[in-house]
Amino acid sequence: MEKSVKITGIIAVTIIVLALIGYFGINGLINMNAKTVDAQGYSSIKVTPDLVNVYFTIETKGKTAVEAKNNNSVIVDDMITALMKLGIAREDIKTQGVQIYEDQVWENGQYVSKGYKASHQINILLNTSEAGLISDVIDAGVNAGAMLNYINFELSTQKQNEYKAQALKEAGADARIKAQAIAEGLGMKVGSLVSVSTSNFYYQPWNIYSARGGVEMMATDVADAKVATTNIVPGTQEVTANINVVYKLR
Repeated sequence: MEKSVKITGIIAVTIIVLALIGYFGINGLINMNAKTVDAQGYSSIKVTPDLVNVYFTIETKGKTAVEAKNNNSVIVDDMITALMKLGIAREDIKTQGVQIYEDQVWENGQYVSKGYKASHQINILLNTSEAGLISDVIDAGVNAGAMLNYINFELSTQKQNEYKAQALKEAGADARIKAQAIAEGLGMKVGSLVSVSTSNFYYQPWNIYSARGGVEMMATDVADAKVATTNIVPGTQEVTANINVVYKLR
């Protein structure tokens, strides 16, 4: 009796397993044979930058890490004070990074310590309507002891989000139009959305000046920067978006 019960149980479990395999197997075949269409949407919109971003590096040396840091802090404080006197808000003076490291050089087959270096990257945000202040900002930084790196026209985070939403929306509409055209060519119609596999948003800041002088900034670099930014008006820039979609066909 007990043996027959076990056999019956094994048979029941086997039937259930086979039923599940059959169910998922059949559905898998249905999904594999489902008719779909893939389409890539693309959009390109013209935008006008709303920010001017001026980038500086402050680099100092010292016999110790503390000395290098303190020397750096003096220049940073002088620079911030000069910038705020121009009417620039403290929150628009951003620190991008701070590094303190041992300065080592290779001499006679070994590394030799030359003290320490401190490096501080700062950028100053201006609205494009304040572009006339660029020359004064350059003077404030360089006179304090900072090195001018480069100057960009850029989009604020708010504008980036706004244009990103617009560009991706237009890319999505473009993808659906393409999918519908393909479906009509096959005598079918676009059904429900199956997936959105990838989406990309691209925008490139517009560089209007990059320093050539390296670590030792030359007076000509500063003069060139001022000339490059005099009476300059931000032109329209391109923002693009791509989106890949899959639709069912019916």
